[in-house]
Amino acid sequence: MKEQSFKNHAKLDPAFHFVGSVIMLFTLIGSIVYLVRSIVQGENIFQSVLIFTGAIGLLLTFGLVRLYSLKVQDRIIRAEENFRIYRLTGKTLDDRLTLAQLIALRFAPDEEFPELYEKTVTEKLAPVEIKKAIKNWKADHLRV
Repeated sequence: MKEQSFKNHAKLDPAFHFVGSVIMLFTLIGSIVYLVRSIVQGENIFQSVLIFTGAIGLLLTFGLVRLYSLKVQDRIIRAEENFRIYRLTGKTLDDRLTLAQLIALRFAPDEEFPELYEKTVTEKLAPVEIKKAIKNWKADHLRV
């Protein structure tokens, strides 16, 4: 597997981001075209409205599936990093730390983590600053 770093850690899922998204876009555009044609011609309006609302429903479901899976991953990362903070510093998770900061800290190896954690809390580092401050990147190939 390719070594992960700040520059290449963002991940795209081709099936979701390229195939599924394009299919959803074409479905929505097609349903809009069919709806407009039906209204102009005065025929099949009920069918075209059903197809359009179905396309909107599919698009909503498609987006929510992605959103919900990211939320689950965020909760798992929060639990893992909360335990890691306690294990490495003997402290509990600081309430001032945002989820985005915590997610960025997960890339820090155990050797760098305590110092970077304290610096993040005291200096309110942005997630990008946290990631740039990491010297030896700890890869996370499981997040999608």
